[in-house]
Amino acid sequence: METVRRALHAGSWYTDNTKKLGEELDEWLRATGLPKSPDIRGIIAPHAGYSYSGRCAAYAFANIDPENISRVFLLGPSHHHYTPKCALTRATIYRTPLGDLPVDLEVIEELKATGKFELMDLHVDEAEHSMEMHLPYIAKVFHGHQVKIVPILVGSLNSQNEAMYGRLLAKYVDDPQNFFSVSSDFCHWGSRFHYTHYDKKHGPIHKSIEALDHMGMDIIETGDPDAFKEYLQDFGNTICGRHPISVFLHMLRSCSEKVSIGFIRYEQSSKCKSMKDSSVSYASAAAKLDGGGGNR
Repeated sequence: METVRRALHAGSWYTDNTKKLGEELDEWLRATGLPKSPDIRGIIAPHAGYSYSGRCAAYAFANIDPENISRVFLLGPSHHHYTPKCALTRATIYRTPLGDLPVDLEVIEELKATGKFELMDLHVDEAEHSMEMHLPYIAKVFHGHQVKIVPILVGSLNSQNEAMYGRLLAKYVDDPQNFFSVSSDFCHWGSRFHYTHYDKKHGPIHKSIEALDHMGMDIIETGDPDAFKEYLQDFGNTICGRHPISVFLHMLRSCSEKVSIGFIRYEQSSKCKSMKDSSVSYASAAAKLDGGGGNR
């Protein structure tokens, strides 16, 4: 029995015109000038509307060599639905304007059997944009290749559960046919986000935000989930995908492969100059086999 998760953000967060969307993504991927690498095992990429973060996201997705990958795990934060756990999809197909992506039901069953996951209702799945915003890029990059997806909604996990899910998912990193797409924006700054941290030593507000984000990015690059947790506690940076990132860091720590994260691109939706302003930051990273880093 087929259960389709519709692309409910198509037509608003990004165009639902197949031709236009395909051309847009092609252009952004080409503009990065990045080569595809079989050593790239995962990415961290933003999930805002494409007019804001589509270009930045291309710097993550352009690294993917689709040749030997048959499965993409999606780790996305939950913006509207509260759960202290991770949740699996009930859908069998994820629709995108660039074609359907089938869910790997075998792996979903495997994860379900651990007893550690919830199942999310279809309306929760469709309302959440964090994974949907990665899907057109996945459909584009894997066009002509047989690929299945494993969407995992990451709830408000405590430190123990971040580590537990990381250990549980680590074995999938050791299989080179698996790829990981981790969804996160970075600092949400301004009174509308209830976050106005400003360190004046950096000059204008947008430079303070940049310094704060880069501090977090540097820590993520060390691969240390405990240091990342400490940074979040110390500065309260509003990184919406902090839980998916933390789970991913624990996965890389627990797997037998040596995989290092390197950031490639950083952008802000606008340059904040006064306390009345607001912005969201976007960062793209690639997780590379054998300690390959990024090039910020």
